[in-house]
Amino acid sequence: MIRVPGQPGRDLCDSHLGVTRRDILRVGGSGMLGMGLGGMLQLKSAQANQSGGSGWGKAKSIILCYLQGGPSHLDLWDPKENVPDNVKSVFKPVPTKLPGVQFTELLPRLAQVIDKTTLIRSMSYTPNGLFNHTAAIYQMMTGYTTDKVSPSGQLEPPSPKDFPNFGSQIIRLRPPSVPMLPFVMMPRPLQESNVVGKGGTAGFLGKAYDPYTLYPPGDDLDMTKMDKINVSDLEMRADVYGRRLQRRERLRDVINQGMPEIDRAVKNYNLNEYYDQALALIASGRARDAFAIEQESREIRDRYGRTTFGQSCLLARRLVEAGTRVVEVVWPKVANSDNHSWDVHNGLTKRMKDQSGPMLDQGLSALIEDLDERGLLEETLVVAVGEFGRSPQRGVSTSGNGNSDDGRDHWPYCYTALMAGAGIKRGYVHGKSDQTASAPLEDPIHPGELLATIYESFGIAPDTIVYNHLNQPRELVKSESVPALYA
Repeated sequence: MIRVPGQPGRDLCDSHLGVTRRDILRVGGSGMLGMGLGGMLQLKSAQANQSGGSGWGKAKSIILCYLQGGPSHLDLWDPKENVPDNVKSVFKPVPTKLPGVQFTELLPRLAQVIDKTTLIRSMSYTPNGLFNHTAAIYQMMTGYTTDKVSPSGQLEPPSPKDFPNFGSQIIRLRPPSVPMLPFVMMPRPLQESNVVGKGGTAGFLGKAYDPYTLYPPGDDLDMTKMDKINVSDLEMRADVYGRRLQRRERLRDVINQGMPEIDRAVKNYNLNEYYDQALALIASGRARDAFAIEQESREIRDRYGRTTFGQSCLLARRLVEAGTRVVEVVWPKVANSDNHSWDVHNGLTKRMKDQSGPMLDQGLSALIEDLDERGLLEETLVVAVGEFGRSPQRGVSTSGNGNSDDGRDHWPYCYTALMAGAGIKRGYVHGKSDQTASAPLEDPIHPGELLATIYESFGIAPDTIVYNHLNQPRELVKSESVPALYA
């Protein structure tokens, strides 16, 4: 198929758009305007050497605070005035450090650190079977939509055929440089009803790139869960000291050298690489030390809040400080539930005021401030986002769920995200929602574009090719980054 390279709907005079791998695949080996595949690859290489803009490669690690359940943007960081009563937030607006930018009274601490962040008020996508949590979570975490959505929105359980979580892609392409857990997910899995972990695995990349999961025991409402952390799997057995373990490694090498046929048979599984990583991780003790949250002072722990979310944010800081590339802090209450959940079909006023709002405000603001004070924010990307927002009108049904007058339904057409660190602008508001926060007025950002921006922050081209379980080429994400977010 002949196709002129360039992005759909864009003028080819926009030279910065470049040539994507999709262009190469579409053109194939045909010569077009005197340029063959070799010439296009050479052009692509030259563009890669020019990097991807001011934010390219600034991030060494990322902390994703995933607000599973879909927080109400109208009741947190995009309140509206002069709107009907059933649209207006029940919470009072408060000023922030940015002139003309208001939050609600639920976020007084974040209002004072917003000058260190970029606020995106124009997250948006049109739902195609994505009005329910699991399908929308899968899109946000992988950059792809799933083709198996029932009328209720529920999906099949995680599968080895799934597209990988973006964290798995990052650690595959940018493995950590120190013996440390590359990817950690806590304090609970991604979940909607009985579908657990969809979008949270390495999928077709293989289990070697799965996250290390830290799910302490206890009910979701147990705010002391992080005091029950058990990482015994990272401890060296008492009868195996370091030198003895290293002798075992040398013995393994000798055996491998004498068994070339077996080596060839398993070479695609990178067993030596995985073994070496596991050995270095356990022998160094670096990961065990990072999880020792009790080493933090009482003042620091209180600053983050003695809640599951707050202490997870503190542990995330300790992990990236020790060398972890990707930390995903999943909101510690499952969707389709009450008490602390962002899925506020009813009881919005009490649940957001007394439960979820204060936890988010204290934990996320402390994380941003603490990283900044330690000089870690320069190379740590922080992202807070949910799978969608909530309906502008209270008491209406948009997803087939019942909603009370004190509740809002799912709303993917417009919502808010927050980013900070690693070359992201400070004190910047990107995009604007309309009068009722129903749709973006300016600069909409699709979840795929947010992921593309994350990849570029790590110096990874969003259109990098990965091969799925059928050995078919697929881009990391079929979207471009948003250069306006970079400083």
